[in-house]
Amino acid sequence: MKDYSAPLQTKREQLLQAGVMMMDPSAVYIEDQVTVGAGTMLLPGTILRGNTVIGKNCQIGPQVMLTDCTVEEGCTINASQCEESVIEKNCQIGPYTHIRPHCVVGEGSKIGAFVQLKNCNLGKGTKMAHLTYVGDSDVGEDCNFGCGTVTCNYDGFQKYRTTIGSHVFVGCNTNFVAPVTVEDGAFIAAGTTVTQHIPEDAMAIGRTRQEIKEGWAGENRRKKGRK
Repeated sequence: MKDYSAPLQTKREQLLQAGVMMMDPSAVYIEDQVTVGAGTMLLPGTILRGNTVIGKNCQIGPQVMLTDCTVEEGCTINASQCEESVIEKNCQIGPYTHIRPHCVVGEGSKIGAFVQLKNCNLGKGTKMAHLTYVGDSDVGEDCNFGCGTVTCNYDGFQKYRTTIGSHVFVGCNTNFVAPVTVEDGAFIAAGTTVTQHIPEDAMAIGRTRQEIKEGWAGENRRKKGRK
């Protein structure tokens, strides 16, 4: 079995001498092609693979794996995996984010817990805090995605793209049934399923109106012999 320990140790030593910081060098795995900027901290459990390039003054880890990624300066990536993607400067990623191939995450964006991105472009300052899937999509600047948002990009036969402009507010539990376009400044109410074009600065609501049936729950319990 090939011994990887010697070149791995040499790579870590080279980076340490170049101003990269490691809390526990023995807990960091870095392949030879990887480059890391000075002032970046690599925390335990960090795995850097392929042609990954990390800029200055980042914090990577704990428990992060980056494969063939470009991470610009000032980014924080925590407990996440990223592949074949670009993360622009000053982004916050994680924990538990999965960025799949062919993504660009715009400067200053925040991508949080249990968010998955795939083949998409996000503009500057866009936020997806948690529990969201965005695939095959182009998203503008300064958008906010509520939790439970999903781009429905596959109809069982083909993949389709979703296009979302800048300054769009996406309420919780929104479904985008691609192909669909949302223009700048639109507001999408929570629980909406988007199937049609949404014009600039419009509000979209696509859910059943709430109905109240007084006394129904109590009567239903009595029928079943319960209090």
